[in-house]
Amino acid sequence: MEHKQASFETESHQTIQSESTDAQVRLAKNTWGDCLVIIRARVNSQSFKTWFDPIIPLKMVGNKFFIQIPSQFFSEWLEEHYYSLLTEALTQVRGTECTIEYIITPEDKDLSLVNPVSASSSTIESSASLTAELAFGSTTVSKRDHRSFAVQPTIQPSLNPRYTFANYIKGESNQFARAAALAVSNNPGGTSFNPLVIYGGVGLGKTHLVHAIGNHLVQTGKTKRVLYVSSEKFTVDFVESIQKDSITEFSNYYRSVDLLVVDDIQFFAGKEKTQDIFFHTFNALHQLGKQIVLSSDKPPKDLRGLNERLISRFQWGLTADIQPPDLETRIAILRKKSGDDGFELPHDVVEFIAANVTSNIRELEGCLISLLARASLENREIDLDLAKDVVRSIIGEVRMHITIEEIQRVVCEHLGIPEDLIRAKTRKQEVVNARQVAMYLSKELTNSSLKTIGLHFGGRDHSTVIHAYQTVEDSTKNDPKQKSLVQQLRSKLERNMG
Repeated sequence: MEHKQASFETESHQTIQSESTDAQVRLAKNTWGDCLVIIRARVNSQSFKTWFDPIIPLKMVGNKFFIQIPSQFFSEWLEEHYYSLLTEALTQVRGTECTIEYIITPEDKDLSLVNPVSASSSTIESSASLTAELAFGSTTVSKRDHRSFAVQPTIQPSLNPRYTFANYIKGESNQFARAAALAVSNNPGGTSFNPLVIYGGVGLGKTHLVHAIGNHLVQTGKTKRVLYVSSEKFTVDFVESIQKDSITEFSNYYRSVDLLVVDDIQFFAGKEKTQDIFFHTFNALHQLGKQIVLSSDKPPKDLRGLNERLISRFQWGLTADIQPPDLETRIAILRKKSGDDGFELPHDVVEFIAANVTSNIRELEGCLISLLARASLENREIDLDLAKDVVRSIIGEVRMHITIEEIQRVVCEHLGIPEDLIRAKTRKQEVVNARQVAMYLSKELTNSSLKTIGLHFGGRDHSTVIHAYQTVEDSTKNDPKQKSLVQQLRSKLERNMG
């Protein structure tokens, strides 16, 4: 069955329903109910809750199934990860092949990925009267201390104003974490993403993202009391409160916030009493429906030296990871950062740095700063030679990388076909073969995503790239000439870049 790319409609649920017959709506609901039974057996509970619970069946018209989803990102995620499962379930339920039509609400109007869950008044009243027994030796905080929230201490957010969503570069490596952060920013404490735990390696943008949540809430006024702290700052504040006999004030301060962001929670490891106070602080805020955002270098289940009950709390909400940025994201980061500094880097310089500095964003930014500094101090032009010197001084060995454009040039030159034809819509067999071979080599020899590869070939979608890759893969197993052609082209490209 042809893989249908999502159509980004923005019609409302009400508009669709008003144009639908009762039978079409009823059929859609019944069909979706049967599909969910099949889907639930194929995915884990967290994936089901995140990606299938929010889907609203709208109507069934012939073999077209209309569903409402929250955002364009949501649609892209379904296309990449669950399209086959959705269509298989539909085919099984309906007994015939069906296509899916997405009705997507604008992202700026609906950033949350799940239905809001707000704390009831009875929950807030009961939690406000809870006894907070925080044992630190002989020290306790009483019920009366807990109710002293009426006199709220002044909060300094401690946010870095440079870290915003506007300058956070979105890529495949961080899109899930970014979408979750946007959801929390749109409805703090009102989604099931509480706590939101964002984890990933050093220098990948975790701190930027958690600051962006706080800055968004401060700017929009959705919450008035926002606090960002590192785990080290939380620990230092706690130790000082013990020394000054001011644990009650410490507790009141941290429990009075609407959003608490704690960076690098892995450093709570081994600090038992700090973990105790944070456990009770977490419970109090969560019971009051306040939003908690945490960052870590590992997922909660892999953190060592933390109490099991604390790890259990961290797993109550959503855990989202940030991976090292892919090539396209690294290029976008370099262009954005250099543009912010008033420089427009040559294309070959950007691609060279992005191809060689791959570990994290911090190192990438450091390389850019060194490049600009060298150019200024040595009065040199920013060119590929200078970029090589800078990269070599930072990471040692450097290598040239193969680009999609180079693959297209080599394939077309070898087969005697004008380059513009493989990006055109022509279906001539020799052009189709060249296009498919070039797509195959692009997937094999670059780090580009399927979407990016498709864009380089006349804006084709990722399903076309998958089909081309599989076609060439199969033909190299059965056709010695095709296998020889691919091997020759691969060798030529690797020699050129060696």
